[in-house]
Amino acid sequence: MPSCVIAEDEDLLRAALASLLADAWPGLEIVAQCEDGGSALEAIGTHAPDYAFLDIRMPGLTGLEVAAAAAESNPATRVVFVTAYDQYALDAFERGAVDYLLKPVTGERLDATIRRLQARSADAHPDAATLEVLLRQLQAQPRPDAPEPLSWITASHGRETRLILVEDVLYFRADNKYTVAVTAEGEALLRTPVRELLAVLDPAVFKQVHRATIVNIKAIAAVVREDGGRGLLRLRGRDETLPVSQPFMPLFRNM
Repeated sequence: MPSCVIAEDEDLLRAALASLLADAWPGLEIVAQCEDGGSALEAIGTHAPDYAFLDIRMPGLTGLEVAAAAAESNPATRVVFVTAYDQYALDAFERGAVDYLLKPVTGERLDATIRRLQARSADAHPDAATLEVLLRQLQAQPRPDAPEPLSWITASHGRETRLILVEDVLYFRADNKYTVAVTAEGEALLRTPVRELLAVLDPAVFKQVHRATIVNIKAIAAVVREDGGRGLLRLRGRDETLPVSQPFMPLFRNM
């Protein structure tokens, strides 16, 4: 039985796509439904699905970043991008021979995509280099509906409530229901979970490298690759290292 992962940050759209898939392709098993890019990458690494339906714009990692990383660790997984981009942007997808679904997804559009997937051979999908070109092309397009990234945060430090510039945060670390923000001056506690931070941080600067960790890429000094596919991040001017889960290691292949 073929399997798939669905990644969409809006709950209603994710549920609608899962329902449409269940009706249009009864033999397809949905092994995971994810609400952000990091969870999607981990799910692809865990389940090695035949297909991944990825929203382009997601917190943490975009659908294209997930696909580019998964192309190395799980090259057999075929990716279908779910996008609201107009026809101008879709030309880039078609030149890259990428399967996509245009929002709002309808049964008719999904049927056409399923027929295309079933007709193509297992190796008829773009490589990581093609996906990176697509990512740059789409990032260059304006997003008038996109909110400004978070620029400062409030955090508890003992009895004080501190104002911290987000650009000064070296990394965020999950701590039960809360999050620790680590700066050069020390640590402070946020009442916002890591998953919610992903939606408001600048994705060009902050990257999720582990289920519990978001790192400022400007703070990274080096990446150490370990046996088993995992890694460690060395930070500038810091003694501690940060673990990188195996599914996230392809994000650092050029370092």
